[in-house]
Amino acid sequence: MLLFRSGRFTHGSWFVWLLSIFLSISAAQVFAQSKGHKGKQDRATATSAVSPGEQSLTNIPLPIGHEAKGVVLPDFDSEGHLRGRFEAGTAHRIDQEHVGFQHLKITTYTPESQPDLKIDMHTSVLDLKTRILSSQERTTIARADFNIAGDSVQFDTNTRTGRLIGNVKMVITDQSRLKGQGNE
Repeated sequence: MLLFRSGRFTHGSWFVWLLSIFLSISAAQVFAQSKGHKGKQDRATATSAVSPGEQSLTNIPLPIGHEAKGVVLPDFDSEGHLRGRFEAGTAHRIDQEHVGFQHLKITTYTPESQPDLKIDMHTSVLDLKTRILSSQERTTIARADFNIAGDSVQFDTNTRTGRLIGNVKMVITDQSRLKGQGNE
């Protein structure tokens, strides 16, 4: 099991430590933003607020038992900044509190509206109350400097943190960024 946000070593290897640092920095930015601290004032916003008729993670217009193809859902923070985009091959409403997805691709964005993580899930379920997305199938998470995959995942869409479980494999693709962070 690998905890994304944990500050302690779970496997005792250096890449787990590095992943914790990468994701802690990202989580710290989200935490500061959610507490009302603003980074750059010139951030681009996708929209100032989600209107009642607009599709988002909290307002999925899909009746129980129905399926929709080619669903694209934005994920906005409390200030209206785009923090993620969900693209599903199909989505189906399981019950009032759960939506299932097939072939889900998620792109998360930095506070500066730049693409950050890309997450690929074959099948997954979103709990609309907790906003935790779970998959019991192999999931891949990629960023410009690393790729990581695991047999199952739980991803909290509020905090943008997650947990990969089983056969976790990480490949670091850009070591130059790692060397720069060690000196800071």
